[in-house]
Amino acid sequence: MSEMAAEIPLNRTSKLLGKLALEAGPLLAFFVGFMFGDIFVGTAVFMIAMIVSVACTYSAKRTLPTFPLLGLVMVLAFGGLTLWLGEAMFIKIQPTVGNALFGAMVLGGPLVGVNFLKRAFGDELTMRDEAWRKLAFRAGGFLICLALLNEVVRRSFSTEIWVYFKVFCVLPLDALFAASLWPMFRRERRAAEAARRQKREAA
Repeated sequence: MSEMAAEIPLNRTSKLLGKLALEAGPLLAFFVGFMFGDIFVGTAVFMIAMIVSVACTYSAKRTLPTFPLLGLVMVLAFGGLTLWLGEAMFIKIQPTVGNALFGAMVLGGPLVGVNFLKRAFGDELTMRDEAWRKLAFRAGGFLICLALLNEVVRRSFSTEIWVYFKVFCVLPLDALFAASLWPMFRRERRAAEAARRQKREAA
């Protein structure tokens, strides 16, 4: 077992795996729907899976998290247009518009004194303000890059290639980005523990 894995409590690992399943599940459902049907079947399955994913999140936390809820709205809007108009372009540009919008929000928030990531995940992560600013910069930049990459792929390749990219390239990129944040999270956790020890000793 790696040092990182050894430092993660079992219940936290279970929560992490559950969260990954809720995020990856709709994309895998989309892929299955596409393979056994077409882009429109995949889109319909994707919309249903997103509703189920957000409902499961609400059932577990009794609150609607901001980013998954906004993601659901985007998928339902662009997916609905795809099915209504019979035009696959809408579901294909949804990641471009969604990631660009979220990236702009995350990057621009600190400029006006609002860190949307801290608001969304502040109850789960204890970090100093400087770390939250770094996280906003990295996450916002990553989302903008995903938006640009999606636009290049959807314009340059077939729908089938785009589906494979969406499922089997974006998910690993998400995982690699999350892994790149672990060192910062570990440093901040240790800093928070040290601050608590100092506070107890001072008392």
